[in-house]
Amino acid sequence: MKIGFIGTGIMGKPMADHLIDGGHELFIHDVAPAPKELTDKGAKVCGSGKEVAQTAEIVIVMVPDTPHVEAVLFGKGGVAEGLSKGKIVVDMSSISPVDTKEFAKKINALGCQYLDAPVSGGEVGAKNATLTIMVGGEQATFDKVKPLFDLMGKNITLVGGNGDGQTCKVANQIIVALTIEAVGEALLFASKAGADPAKVRQALMGGFASSKILEIHGERMIKRTFNPGFRIELHQKDLNLALSNARKMGISLPNTATAQELFNCCAANGGSAWDHSGMVKALEMMANHEVAKG
Repeated sequence: MKIGFIGTGIMGKPMADHLIDGGHELFIHDVAPAPKELTDKGAKVCGSGKEVAQTAEIVIVMVPDTPHVEAVLFGKGGVAEGLSKGKIVVDMSSISPVDTKEFAKKINALGCQYLDAPVSGGEVGAKNATLTIMVGGEQATFDKVKPLFDLMGKNITLVGGNGDGQTCKVANQIIVALTIEAVGEALLFASKAGADPAKVRQALMGGFASSKILEIHGERMIKRTFNPGFRIELHQKDLNLALSNARKMGISLPNTATAQELFNCCAANGGSAWDHSGMVKALEMMANHEVAKG
């Protein structure tokens, strides 16, 4: 198929690479220079979202936040200007569920289909094609795009209608943030008590406390490797979606709010671009103790 891919950054580049390896013809666009790894494999660079949409059958968007998606789709020279009836837009960014529903309506009004399909799994999942993909949209559209999702991920679920994929991703980000916080507290406690945090992590990996976050981010905390990954500023954006929508729905998310404050502490100390496992640094500042290296 002719596939458009807009946003070839940390996550987008390996995702696009898997589509090329799957035999698809790729048309890419980004504000940054096109990755050589993709162009060397035959990806064609387009000058605008409009040009991508004119050429491709399915347009995939993978950019940081809601305003970026809106600009890509509906800004000057955007995707909407190049769409023709029957084409499909797939937004794999993590953005507002409410705005997603409005974007879908606008794309549907052009005679096209829309899927919101945010992902979880980070850079590692993108590179290994093991992303979890949470999809909102119509079953028939999902069925058409599913072969592409299969090239990028493993756990692929049609959650419901447009916006439900993004709602699921917000829920995912709540769990991830709170689990990072729990792992950070546990390793900080162990280290301060004089135990080897690397050995503690190894022991916990065999028990009920085991998790992907303990495995991957626990190791990051011990080895002090906080290069992203998934940047704290992006996780702040996701938790802001959780907290603002919770307020509108009249529910309380107290521990989500605490996790956000820890991210805010990191950002205030120059950590906006740290990997989100760097949340442990906020806990370390309060304890005046750093988790020891393994």
